[in-house]
Amino acid sequence: MSVAPVLIAGAGPVGVITALVLAQRDIPVRVFEAAERVNDTPRASTLHPATLEMLAGVGLLDEIVARGLVARTFQFWDRPARRLIAEFDHAILKDDTRYPFVVQCEQHKVANTAIARLRQFAHAEIRFSSPVTAVAPGNDRVDITVEVDGRPETISGSYLVGADGGRSLVRKSLDIAFEGYTFPERFLVLTSLFDFATEHGVAYRAYFSDPDEWANLFKVAGDDGLGRWRSVFPTLPGQTDDEVLNEIATECRLQKFFPNEKPYDIVHRNIYSVHQRVAASFRKGRVFLAGDSAHVNNPIGGLGLNCGIHDAVHLAALLSTVLREERPQTDLDTYDAMRRPMNIEYVQQQTVTNKKRLEEKDPAVRQANFDNLRRMAADPVAHRAFLMRTSLLESVRKQRVAA
Repeated sequence: MSVAPVLIAGAGPVGVITALVLAQRDIPVRVFEAAERVNDTPRASTLHPATLEMLAGVGLLDEIVARGLVARTFQFWDRPARRLIAEFDHAILKDDTRYPFVVQCEQHKVANTAIARLRQFAHAEIRFSSPVTAVAPGNDRVDITVEVDGRPETISGSYLVGADGGRSLVRKSLDIAFEGYTFPERFLVLTSLFDFATEHGVAYRAYFSDPDEWANLFKVAGDDGLGRWRSVFPTLPGQTDDEVLNEIATECRLQKFFPNEKPYDIVHRNIYSVHQRVAASFRKGRVFLAGDSAHVNNPIGGLGLNCGIHDAVHLAALLSTVLREERPQTDLDTYDAMRRPMNIEYVQQQTVTNKKRLEEKDPAVRQANFDNLRRMAADPVAHRAFLMRTSLLESVRKQRVAA
């Protein structure tokens, strides 16, 4: 059986995992990335149990666990009081999944691990410094223009997957609306060597409710394996980069968070805009959108990367069965029909709810939120139900039934 390659724009985790699943099923793939290498700046890092199941299925889990940190529990705190409100333990899911824990593994490690595996396949190709600049879908193929050494090159394939991020050239080329909104405040990320677990009993994932300045705190391994703590804060609308990122401002922010006798050793600072948007369609003819090109959300709860990997595995499995003539081409419609509503119901709604819980200003509502979290943590049935949803296991099981 001769099959034209599936083309993929973007060599982040979503693009390369899509390619890897296709290659493992004997489908030729070609991946094109605009950058010179995988972006290793601090980005997403939380991998939930539902995603660990998928990574195990493509043979990546052991290496990702080895390069990351296992985080079985996560916490909610009342920040002004510096008081722990509730702790949730994924071990309660031991009868629901083989992986009742979260792995904190930085996004670039996931991508590079998948790329190394992808390079083992003769029918897989990955090219960096090769931005996709134009898309021309046809009835029986799709053509793309790729810039190589400053010169345009036309490449044809059976299908195209746009995994080229929130500013996706592929999505824009198809004139697909990116529906939603942008938050007025930007998010600040500070990465420090300070050990919040040892000093303050903070879990590797923790969420701090505060009507004035909520915060997230989580630990990653770092490239040296010695550990890094990332703290996330909202900034005031209109603040300049320098006002937020200068050394005095960042030190003051961390000292306000958890006062410390010594200055914090801050090894990285970043500020970025935050969006809640979903593409009006995840498919147009022979072109599909996956990951951030299809949906973006605030990072509270760590759901965006996970949903993108779920897109990748679902789409690659579907495309491979169609290309191998095991299913009719009309079944490709199920990708948009299933993945788009799933993102809206489980990722968009959950991340908006997470943000509202942390920034709630009404004292009565804040207290009610705390009481509800305590009740859920204390009740094994409610505890499990909460984790089934936040870990995305519920969405995956629902999708499996629908399929």
